[in-house]
Amino acid sequence: MDLKSKNTSNGFTPEINLEKLHKVAAELILSVKLIVRLLNVALVLLTNLLARVLGSRLVRGHFHLMLSGLVLFGPVLSFWVSKYSIFANSNNYLYRKFLRSTWGWTCVFTGSFILLLSVSARHSLSLTLRHLSRVGVVGLLWWASQCLLTMLEDATGTCYEPMATAQEVQVTASSAQPLLLLHEGQTKASCLRANMVWRGYEVSQDVLILCLCCLLLVEEISMFGPHLTRVTPLQRSPGSPLRFIFLLCVVLLAVWMFLLLCLLAHFPKFPSQQLGGALGYLAWRGLYQGWYRLKPSWGCPGLPGEGLFTDMDINKQPQ
Repeated sequence: MDLKSKNTSNGFTPEINLEKLHKVAAELILSVKLIVRLLNVALVLLTNLLARVLGSRLVRGHFHLMLSGLVLFGPVLSFWVSKYSIFANSNNYLYRKFLRSTWGWTCVFTGSFILLLSVSARHSLSLTLRHLSRVGVVGLLWWASQCLLTMLEDATGTCYEPMATAQEVQVTASSAQPLLLLHEGQTKASCLRANMVWRGYEVSQDVLILCLCCLLLVEEISMFGPHLTRVTPLQRSPGSPLRFIFLLCVVLLAVWMFLLLCLLAHFPKFPSQQLGGALGYLAWRGLYQGWYRLKPSWGCPGLPGEGLFTDMDINKQPQ
């Protein structure tokens, strides 16, 4: 008995219906294309709406005031939040994965947006590098601020060793009873590593970098709205990569605002958090409302969007 008759007697069909297979594949491809088209339409509509909101004079001119009000009055929420909330735990996933690397996330997303926006608006390498240098300036400023604040904390603080047992360390640290032995010549980092208590003046670096990153994001991504208005019918609209990275930047801004609110509500530290917010505001004010308003050159990166939109008076930004 040959192979063909054996397969037929066992009930198997050796031939594959290629026409049916092609039909199923074509239907699957059409379904995928339809889903991609719907997602692209949703992305366009959502990013257009967000660009209109973030590019409005109301948001760009008053966002810093809203952020200042949040830093000043956010600790009042500590009277209503629950201490059993998941965000009251300092080992929360958001704190560990985002708060400890705030500048890293902001640098990657903002730098990607500036790069794609510059390439989409003008194919100029020098102009792209000049706009990207604003992110480098803020990164250098943040590194210098960390070093300076750490030196000030080490110079003005004092390390104490609790005389109580290990179970009473937390109670002792929060009480005013003199149950501590003084240790001279210790830095804050070495003191905390030795499970001792550090007391002194400090500035909240978490609040500082969160405020600075929020202000930076609003300044940079607000240029997406003017970019959309400058696209003529003969030009291609911004591609999906630029719209997607813009959407990610908006999501990142929302995450930073939420984390800032959680810190102020669940871990209020007055006035160190307010000092951190004030320094972040002053840094933004000195850069975007001061230095960047000078004539653009290699010594001055210029304002966001300057040189990218020739028919827009970029200097007439809201104060």
